[in-house]
This record gives sequence, structure tokens and C-alpha cells, in this order.
Amino acid sequence: MNKETRDPGEPPDAAAALRPRLPSPLVPVADERFERHGVRLLLKREDLIHPDVPGNKWRKLVPNLRAAAGRPVLTFGGAWSNHLRATAAAGRLLGFPTIGVVRGHELADRPLNPSLARCAADGMRLHFTDRSSYRAKNEPGTLARLLAEAGAEDAHVVPEGGSNALAARGCAELGRELREADEEIAVAAVACGTGGTLAGLAAGLGPGRRALGVPVLRGGFLGDAVRGLQYEAFGGPAGNWSLAERFHCGGYARTGPEVEAFAAGFEDRHGLPVERVYVAKLLYGLSVLAAEGAFPRGSAVAAVITGRPWPAPAADGP
Repeated sequence: MNKETRDPGEPPDAAAALRPRLPSPLVPVADERFERHGVRLLLKREDLIHPDVPGNKWRKLVPNLRAAAGRPVLTFGGAWSNHLRATAAAGRLLGFPTIGVVRGHELADRPLNPSLARCAADGMRLHFTDRSSYRAKNEPGTLARLLAEAGAEDAHVVPEGGSNALAARGCAELGRELREADEEIAVAAVACGTGGTLAGLAAGLGPGRRALGVPVLRGGFLGDAVRGLQYEAFGGPAGNWSLAERFHCGGYARTGPEVEAFAAGFEDRHGLPVERVYVAKLLYGLSVLAAEGAFPRGSAVAAVITGRPWPAPAADGP
């Protein structure tokens, strides 16, 4: 039932209304930087799921939109947040209100950058808050205050980056798709911000395969986050996963010359625009690990392409 013909009191079926391309394509890539080490590289093109709600954002958001049941959706992000843009786009497409709590009260008096302008154009109401309150947003008292300040006490709250138990369960389907698409895949790798995609990917892959997360933020917090999400979503540890924590380049939206050169070369070789904040670090990290012998010769590695390039963000956050 589409948005125009459904009962006015019935929330839209997000999965149907967004018309996703699922399963997302799994594409082999001939790249000698992997092949000379006996590794077969495949790209799981999550960026092709939907033009406005791509990749892991679709898998994370749809379960949360169902849970919202037509209520406004409030979520959090930095000034260049992919998650805020995806949530705003989903609100426009499905006809529900969205509120974005943006880190940085000082931004309220500045012209909107292209990312926040896109959110506003899609109907998202932006509420700017100071960084101290933003850091404490998961504390019940601070969250209640932020909801009151935004006039959104009745909203369905989605965490920063979209990672919660609902999102992890949604991302388990990604693992199941990979498991069914190519039985030779030994490792499925994804760049990580908040851990929800990795938590679900590992659960869906099943036995005999490993999920590998490449964090794009420094700090060493992601392991605990993934474990916590798996307990909330699946009742305990689910699947085999690990983290490669040395490819963050110093923090979110930061890349070094090696990563930039690798991303540019990958674009030239394969005609695939490489998003720099997440995907470039993932692909570069996999090439280094392959050269170090981290993957057995003859193994297949699937790299999850979670998004497309966007105008380069400042070094702020997800």
C-alpha cells in the first residue's frame, strides 16, 4: 500500500515505499594489489540500494521507521552527517517529520553547509546544541532536556549513526545476503562509525566466516559498542568479528596521503567514485592487510561499499 492510498492512520511500509534494490549487487573486482597476494576482492554495492537512502543507512533506518509507527523521528549528527541526510530523505519520501539534533550550537548563526542544507530542503527541522550537551545526549536527563528544547517529546529517538538493536537486526540481512551469494567469502569487511552495521553483519554471516570492522574514528571504543549492540539485538555474542583499528588516519574526515593516493588510483582503475570518510579507509586498509598476509591465499574478501562521495567535510564527526 503506498503513501497516497493507505489508511491515514496507518504508517507507511518503509521497505516497500522506498523501493530498494535488494539484494544489493555483489561485484568481483580484478585488482592486482589483491590478486598478487592470492586474494579475490568483491564489492558489496550497498551504495546502490537507494539513491537517497543508500547502503547501511537503509538497513538501519527501515526497522526504526517501522518502530516509529508514524511518529516524528529525532536523531543526532555532526554538521556533515551521512545519517542525518539519509533520515531527512526518508522523511521526505515517506511523509513523516524529522528532527536533527546537530552538534555545535555555534553553527546556528552560520549559513548551512551543503549537507545541512540538504537536510533542511528535505524537511528536517534542525536543532543545534552545544557540544557538552551533545556528548551527554545518551544520559536520560540530558536527552529529556534536548527533546523538550526541540519540541519533540513524542518523537521516536534514533541514536547517532542510527546504531541500536533494531539497526543491528536490520544489518543482519546484509550478512545473510553475502552468505548466500558466494560460499567462498571468508571475510566481509565494513568501515565503522558507531558499530551497528558490523554487529549485524557478523550475526548474519553465520559460522565459518569472519566480519572485519575498520573504524574511521580513533579511541578504541568500538569493540565495547559492538558487543553491547549484539547483546541488545541478539541476546549475546553473534558471529565471528574483529577490528582493524589502525586505518582511521587520526580521526573522522581525516585521510593521509597514502589513503588519498589509493582512493584516487582505485577510482582510475575501476571507475568507482570512492567516498573518502569511510570507504577509502576500508579499501586501503584491506590492501595493506592483504599485503601483510592477513588473508589466506585463495580466500575471497567482500568489501561493503556503504556510500557514495559527498562534498568533503570538515574534521567534525559522523
